[in-house]
Amino acid sequence: MHSTKKLIVIGGGAAGFFAAITAAESNPDLSITILEQGLEVLGKVKISGGGRCNVTHTCFDVKELVKFYPRGHKELLSPFYRFNCEHTVDWFENRGVQLKTEEDGRMFPVSNRSQSIIDCLTEQTKLLNIQIIKQAKVMRFETGENFSVYYNDKKITADYLLIASGSNNTIWQLLKQSGHEIIKPVPSLFTFNIKEELIKGLEGISLNNVRLSINPETSSGQANKIITEGPVLITHTGLSGPAILKLSAFAARVLHDKKYQFELEINWIDMSTDEAIQKLKTEKEAQAKKQANNFSPFDMPNRFWLSVLNVNGISPQKLVADFSKQDIQNIAQTLTKSRLKVFSKNTNKDEFVTAGGVSLKEVDFKTMESKIIPNLYFAGEVLDIDAVTGGFNFQAAWTSGFIAGSDIGSKG
Repeated sequence: MHSTKKLIVIGGGAAGFFAAITAAESNPDLSITILEQGLEVLGKVKISGGGRCNVTHTCFDVKELVKFYPRGHKELLSPFYRFNCEHTVDWFENRGVQLKTEEDGRMFPVSNRSQSIIDCLTEQTKLLNIQIIKQAKVMRFETGENFSVYYNDKKITADYLLIASGSNNTIWQLLKQSGHEIIKPVPSLFTFNIKEELIKGLEGISLNNVRLSINPETSSGQANKIITEGPVLITHTGLSGPAILKLSAFAARVLHDKKYQFELEINWIDMSTDEAIQKLKTEKEAQAKKQANNFSPFDMPNRFWLSVLNVNGISPQKLVADFSKQDIQNIAQTLTKSRLKVFSKNTNKDEFVTAGGVSLKEVDFKTMESKIIPNLYFAGEVLDIDAVTGGFNFQAAWTSGFIAGSDIGSKG
């Protein structure tokens, strides 16, 4: 007599839903239950991208795509060949959700509402008879011939267990007890708190081609600088913007070890010091009769230029013709080698991302199955995988969910 195989998914987020749907589509005979400890499912989907849901990114080149993952880039290469950003777009569009691309490559539903994504995913679970239990706090699970999962005051059993619980310390502890190594979670994707004269009173100003680096002597003994490039936004508390968030992700462990107190080296103009000096000398001759405050040798907001003059003790009324050799040297140094002291971090709590989770060496990335416990699977942020902003964290959720769900479905 044919007996129905059962799958329990712990975590009603993007990865959990995608895995459950994929498993059900692969094998309609599977009985699937999603356990979500919150009042509502897909909470992170709802708030992401300011309530619009940054579903994925237009980076369709897999070898380029993996570069956006500080942790997981090697392991995700093969999975991304099977299910990448292009597949995500097709998946949602085939189910009635049209996506659009913004200038920076981020992709959102045409409706500009995350609810479109939530509705699509929940509709699929209804069509596929996937059971969803909310406010189901998992207390423990046991392994044996099958899995026993205890939540609230109930117990359910299943043949397969998929963990997609995100940054959940309780689940990580349970996995640790079952023999898995958990890489200590630390914050990723945060902004820097800085009180320095150069950026004081300049909140709202952004510069586009900024190069940031953390010096070796402040990087826990690391020989190589950690470098990122891109737009930077000056805020009332310090610095933010894509280049800052990217640096916080790639240096997440280093900065945690430094207790978020370190020196940041900044090149504001994407030129070497020598190139900046040469540019200033050339423009000095061309614009000799101007006052310093009207002198525009670089592409930057005037308020920022005035601050550069200020920190170097140069009067805004000084004639450009009167710039000394030292003035030019100092300006070039400030623009290409600013050193700002960061004293703490700021985290966007709503879109909190961690670096850490289940050790990747204990997972088979062809299937997303545990190498330690058969029929135990992982998807999403429960793993030691994270990305920079731009839809990449969701893409890892869709991909890992798809691969886990496909393998479970093929077994069932």
